[in-house]
Amino acid sequence: MGSKPLFYAYIALGSNMGDRERFLQDAIRQLDTHEEIAVSGRSGIYETEPVGVVDQDPFLNMVIEVETSLSAQALFDVMVRIELELGRTRELRWGPRTLDLDLLLYQDTVQDDPFLILPHPRMLERAFVMVPLVEVMQERGAEQAAFMAAHLEQLDGKEGVILWKKI
Repeated sequence: MGSKPLFYAYIALGSNMGDRERFLQDAIRQLDTHEEIAVSGRSGIYETEPVGVVDQDPFLNMVIEVETSLSAQALFDVMVRIELELGRTRELRWGPRTLDLDLLLYQDTVQDDPFLILPHPRMLERAFVMVPLVEVMQERGAEQAAFMAAHLEQLDGKEGVILWKKI
């Protein structure tokens, strides 16, 4: 990745259509093979019940940490392209999807851009995001891990986030 400065970011991945695990692995592979992105940490894979539109199949969810020289917006653009390449369509908000990639955190960036809000505006409410996020942060010794773990302790719904597979 040359001599450009590196930034840490955390990305949530989810899938509930088709070969769910393959969609997650394909997304990770595409991110990791990008010349300005390196996957530096990953949680296990968790199976969770859907939120919002509940009449759909369970999700597989996980969180990865990446190091990147891309800006937050450029990283987000790569993520959207990968979603589309892997068959993501956006007909129904919170509906079934082959792949969902959410940029949770980008260093300590706080922004309220209508196209990209950071930190992710709903991550602290979602056990299916917080459980794998805390796992990957604690593995890496990230500064925010203690805050996130304390928040997770107060969160409802953790019992619905079941470890499906260790990576």
